[in-house]
Parts: sequence; C-alpha cells; structure tokens
Amino acid sequence: MDVIVCVKHVPETAEAEIKIDATEKSIEKSGLVFDINEWDDYALEEAVQIKEKHGGTVTAITIGPEDADSTLRKCLARGADNAIRLTDPKFEGSDSYAIAKILHKAVKDLPFNILLTGALAGDDGYTATGPILATLLGISHVTMVKKIGLNGDLVKVNRELEGGLEEQVEVKLPAVLTIQTGINEPRYVSIMGIRKAMQKEIKVLGLAEIGLGENEVGEAGSWIRIKKMYVPPVEKQAEFLDGNPEEVAGKIADIIKARGLV
Repeated sequence: MDVIVCVKHVPETAEAEIKIDATEKSIEKSGLVFDINEWDDYALEEAVQIKEKHGGTVTAITIGPEDADSTLRKCLARGADNAIRLTDPKFEGSDSYAIAKILHKAVKDLPFNILLTGALAGDDGYTATGPILATLLGISHVTMVKKIGLNGDLVKVNRELEGGLEEQVEVKLPAVLTIQTGINEPRYVSIMGIRKAMQKEIKVLGLAEIGLGENEVGEAGSWIRIKKMYVPPVEKQAEFLDGNPEEVAGKIADIIKARGLV
C-alpha cells in the first residue's frame, strides 16, 4: 500500500506577535519558528500507520524553500521512506489551485494507492488543495476524515460533519483523503529515527522539472490573489471594575442602565 502525504512547513503563530511585512501581502517571518502544519502531522502519522499495517511505502512531499527540509526530515524520522521538496521562486503567491497544480505534476507519475493531506493549512486557512488535487488526478476524494478502514481496493472512512456528527462513506482506491486532527496520536521522533533521516536524500524539483509554465503558478496561475493583509483593529476594549462585590455590582448596573439595556 503506497501512500503519498502532502505536508506544509508553516510558522507557529499561536503565541507570537504577528506583524505585516512591507508588501502587505504576507507576515514578517523573521524570528518565527517553523514546523509541520498541525493537520499534516496527523496525516503523516496515518500514512505511517497504514504502511506498518499493510506494507508499502510512504512518500512525503512539500512545497517550500530549503528551510522546509526540517519538516521533511521530521517526516523521514517518523517513518516516511522518501521525501520530495518542490522549490522555485515562481511558486510564491500560489493559492490552493496553483498549489494543487504543482503537486499534481509532481505526483501524477508516482505509484500510490492513497494520497493524504491535512484538512486545513494553519497559515492561510485554505482547505481546497486536497479536493482540487483529486480532481486534477481524476480520482475520488473525501474531506475531514476521522477514521480510515482499508478493504482491498476500497477504503471506508468516517468524515466529520457539523454538530459533532460523522458520516461513513466508501470510495474506490486510489483516492485523496484530507485528514482532520484527532484521527490518531502522532508519535515522537526517536534519536535513531533522526540519525537515519539525516542520511536520506531529499529530492528537489523546480518549475522546469515538473513541467509547468510561469503563468501556471504563483499569482498568475491562481484563482485567488491576496490584495492586502492587516491586523484587525481593536474596536472594543475590556473595562476592569475595581471594588468589593457590592461596588462592582452597582457599577455594572449603572453601565447597563446607561446603555439603555433595562
């Protein structure tokens, strides 16, 4: 069972102070720590578990600069057999559609039964890359996958719906599955795994190698273009009330009355 897993090298911004860069189309990345996209982390673990249970290989692939090798090394250390980095300055500004085109060219001739992606990209919030990639490949896809069961050339999956509900669907392989968090528990990277990963080759491909034109990637090849990014303005501020409970209760009552709420 050969599995391809698409991963993304993203900045960790949960506890960082975000600043917009001079182009107003991206954030200042200097000083930020980069790691594997959270949803892709679960997709990688699922790929490795499939290999351990059914045999085959796992190939990790990413689009990004040379720094993205650290994410690919983590994939190799966790059980991936092969790693591919797609790197070219022309890829900058690509939306989900352009990213899917790049990935399609890179994987269309590779042997695989299942292609996994994360359900969501933590940096730009895109969720469309997996379904678009499946359409370009001409195969089935299932999104927001929470459970996978393989049976010959069929895969039965549970996918997450709104309100805590799930639905079960069955599709024929090959297929693209976008993985939701919580489907498994990603394993820690062992020291032995790190040592082995450092010895493995990361294949690097650019625009020319995958056979796309400049007008097919980046902003020119995208459906969506970022015009401007900005930090949302603070419209309301919290007001802290001092005093004992009776005093605070009185102040709250006065505020409610002043705003005409009673």
